[in-house]
Amino acid sequence: MSDNQTEKITEFAVQPFPWWKQQLLNFAASIIFYTIIPLPYFPGLDFQKVAYFTPIIGLMIGGILCALDIGMNYLGVPVLTRSVAVVLVWLWLTGGLHLDGAMDTADGLAVTDPKRRLEVMVDSATGAFGAMAAIAILLLKTTALTDISTNRDLAIIAACGWGRWGQQVAIAFYPYLKPTGKGAIHKQAIRTYRDLLPGWLLLVGWSGIVWWINGDNFSLAIGMVIIGSAIACIIPAWFHHQLGGHTGDTYGAVVEWSEALFLCILTIFH
Repeated sequence: MSDNQTEKITEFAVQPFPWWKQQLLNFAASIIFYTIIPLPYFPGLDFQKVAYFTPIIGLMIGGILCALDIGMNYLGVPVLTRSVAVVLVWLWLTGGLHLDGAMDTADGLAVTDPKRRLEVMVDSATGAFGAMAAIAILLLKTTALTDISTNRDLAIIAACGWGRWGQQVAIAFYPYLKPTGKGAIHKQAIRTYRDLLPGWLLLVGWSGIVWWINGDNFSLAIGMVIIGSAIACIIPAWFHHQLGGHTGDTYGAVVEWSEALFLCILTIFH
């Protein structure tokens, strides 16, 4: 093989993917990172960009839960049973990733000495406060879904989306407290408020679809944008106030508490 041929092969090997193909690979990496949805191995996966796609991942998870809820409703499954099943599948689809973070965060915040909070959060053992936080989140989601008699599916999808946009807010505006960890890579994807705009516009667009489906849902559509934006900003700020920043665990806690509180407040519209 000539030197010229060798150079061409080497150049082809290091040739970057086209922009659109790299974005698809990054999206696939996000699915693998945040869900248990099985995907085949793709060369060129970049997990440093996974946080950029979290609102889309949220809408995708919400869509799966929506299909499940509609199917059970068609079969005549009572609303409470449907709500429990949706919440359990919700937890299963994420592999418990976010709920685990919420539990570790609760255990850390229960420590009175602020200097020891991060140490407790790193400990894999679940404490009493972590268990109580998990129970509270699951109960709030279940009861809120049971109380939402109309537009349940629209609310589920919106909750999944806004919860993950709240994670992006935490990544963009607050320091990461540990030098290493899974959450540290997210800073590579979300750096400024400009990186938050695509996700926010996507979720606003979803509210527009809610209004378009039924013109009587105008107040619900506006309410989802206001409630989702407010919760997604307040909860990351509260964790920052308590800890001085964020970790991978608090990113998960932001998702879980944002989803639960979003659904609870949305019951006002029903």
